[in-house]
Amino acid sequence: MSISYAKVIIKGSPISKSNFKLFNMNGRAILPYNSGKYHDRYALYEEEIAFQCRIQNPNIVLTEALIAVLKVYYKSIKRHPDTNNITKSIFDGIEKSGLIVNDAQVTRLIIEEFYDAINPRFELELFGESTYTMNYSIVERKEKAQSINYDLPSNKRNTIGSKINKSKPVDNSCPNSKFICEICRKPVSKDACLSANKGKTTLCKNCFNKLF
Repeated sequence: MSISYAKVIIKGSPISKSNFKLFNMNGRAILPYNSGKYHDRYALYEEEIAFQCRIQNPNIVLTEALIAVLKVYYKSIKRHPDTNNITKSIFDGIEKSGLIVNDAQVTRLIIEEFYDAINPRFELELFGESTYTMNYSIVERKEKAQSINYDLPSNKRNTIGSKINKSKPVDNSCPNSKFICEICRKPVSKDACLSANKGKTTLCKNCFNKLF
C-alpha cells in the first residue's frame, strides 16, 4: 500500500532564507554553514527541518503530486518574516530530508498564519493527490473580528521623499489651511491628509492613493 500522507512539526520561530545570504567576491549569493557567524543560522535551520522530517516520518517517501497545508505560528503578530518567503526555506529542508523527491511536487498550497508566543512553530501536512482533493471556501464573518493593521515597509517609507516634487509652488488659494501636501503642494485640512516619515511628510489622500 502506497503512503500518500505525511505531517511535520518543527518547533521554533520560522526563518527566511533571504535574511541570511552573504555574497562572495563575484557578487554571487551564498548561504554559509560553518562561518561561525550569525548567517550560519539558516543552514542549521534547514538541517533541523531535514532531521525532524526523517524522525517524524521514518521510511516514508512521497513521490506523487502533493497538496500542502502549511500553518505557521509566530511569536509576534507584526514582527516576523514575510510568510510567503519562508515557504522556500521550509520546502528546501523538506526536500533535503528525502521525504519528498522535489518541491515541484507541491501543486496546491494553503498557508495560514497564527500567533503563539509560547510555542512558535510550523506544521506542514502533505497529501497525495491520488487519494486526496482540496475544497475550500471563503465566507463572511457573522461578527466582525478586530483587524490587524500593518505599517508601510521601511523601504517604502524611505522612498516617499524620492517621489515628492518639491519644485511645485505652494497653492495659496486656501491660506487658512495649516497642512501642505508635499506632492501637489496644495493646502489640505487635517482630516483630509496623511502623515509619513514619522510625521515629517504630509500627503493629501488623492496623492497617497496615486503613490500606493
